[in-house]
Amino acid sequence: MRNPENAIEVNNITKTFKIYHDKGHSLKEKALHVSRRKYEKHQVLKGVSFEVKKGEAVGLMGQNGCGKSTTLKMLTKIMYPDTGTIEMNGRISSLLELGAGFHPDLSGRENIYINASTFGLTKKEIDKRIQDIIDFSELWDFIDNPVRTYSSGMYMRLAFSVAINVDADILLIDEILAVGDLNFQTKCINKLMEIKASGTTIVLVSHSTDQIESICDRSIWIHEGVVRAQGETQVVNREYVNYMRSLRNQALEEEQARKNEESAGTVGEGTEASSESVSENESVNAPGEETGEEQQPEPEVQDKIIVKSAVITNASGESQSLFTLGESVTLEIELYAEELVKDYLIELNLVRADVLFCYGVSTSCDRIACEEWQGDRKLKITFPQMNLLKGLYHFDLHIANSDGSTIVFKGGIAQFEIEMDTPERGLVFLPHEWK
Repeated sequence: MRNPENAIEVNNITKTFKIYHDKGHSLKEKALHVSRRKYEKHQVLKGVSFEVKKGEAVGLMGQNGCGKSTTLKMLTKIMYPDTGTIEMNGRISSLLELGAGFHPDLSGRENIYINASTFGLTKKEIDKRIQDIIDFSELWDFIDNPVRTYSSGMYMRLAFSVAINVDADILLIDEILAVGDLNFQTKCINKLMEIKASGTTIVLVSHSTDQIESICDRSIWIHEGVVRAQGETQVVNREYVNYMRSLRNQALEEEQARKNEESAGTVGEGTEASSESVSENESVNAPGEETGEEQQPEPEVQDKIIVKSAVITNASGESQSLFTLGESVTLEIELYAEELVKDYLIELNLVRADVLFCYGVSTSCDRIACEEWQGDRKLKITFPQMNLLKGLYHFDLHIANSDGSTIVFKGGIAQFEIEMDTPERGLVFLPHEWK
């Protein structure tokens, strides 16, 4: 270790995988079909470097395929880098693939001994911990049954219980915190916070920025095989969420452009077909010949209700997208109903950019009767004090029949951002007083 205060030092590691086009599996296939061994090289990591101090909790984030899990597997020495070095200081416990190595015909108790031994524990050490492992898993009545009789939730709970009860110096976690029921998930998070408080170094791979913010002191964003940003959790998370939002907006724009092209093509084909029909049948009047009005094909309306516009405004009624904590936020929507709409309700969901559901409100829960309508209609809802903390948010609109069946759902109809100077963490600001 270059720095004795570090638990992990990753220095310029690279990793390349071979992707075979048509790989032969048997020796005969490999001998007879040499051409099937053709492959392409895909470099997953292109020089990743970072350090993790002892007792620090660090979150790894990034898109699928960016190299997060590959990095974690190299930290556990499941695989090794092509170039570069990794140095670790202390006993390692990993939560990568829960239950890997469990034997289905052995009991839960027997599998505890086998699995814990892979983390470097002796039989005497396992004897001291086995009751704690069983108690945490809450599988008292099933611990001596073969694990093949376990449900998937029971299986994961046992594996998680083993991994977090080995008193590791370094704990590596890869997207496995959604184990068991809600109560057990809460128990797992609380246990991780206890482990962190005891001085254990934690590296967590997750797509949940909310999860990383609640557990980690620092974030590392890996993008296309390199470290794009690292530092304070909230700052890096915000950069990542901004980037993902830009990708989402770009995809939506491309999809809309494609639909517009298809719609224009359909209209053009219909116009051409009409012209051909007129030339073939001269008894059909030309457009506007008798009525004096030119007939124009109308674009097809796919939804019964369309959203013509959705705008976020401030307390003065001016369009605004950036707000400070506690400001008034108003959503104004213009709708158009192609047909008569009646016996319906309107729901609005407020969602953070990382898809965390923040708040939902509906005309039904507020006991507001929705009048039947056809044609244009405006909808306006005001939040006098938007106490959400710093982040990017959007509204989803759902209009449903009275029985709950969907008439139309439009996600991300309007977006806004909250800025704040204070360092509170979490989702909302709660007025408080210290004494």
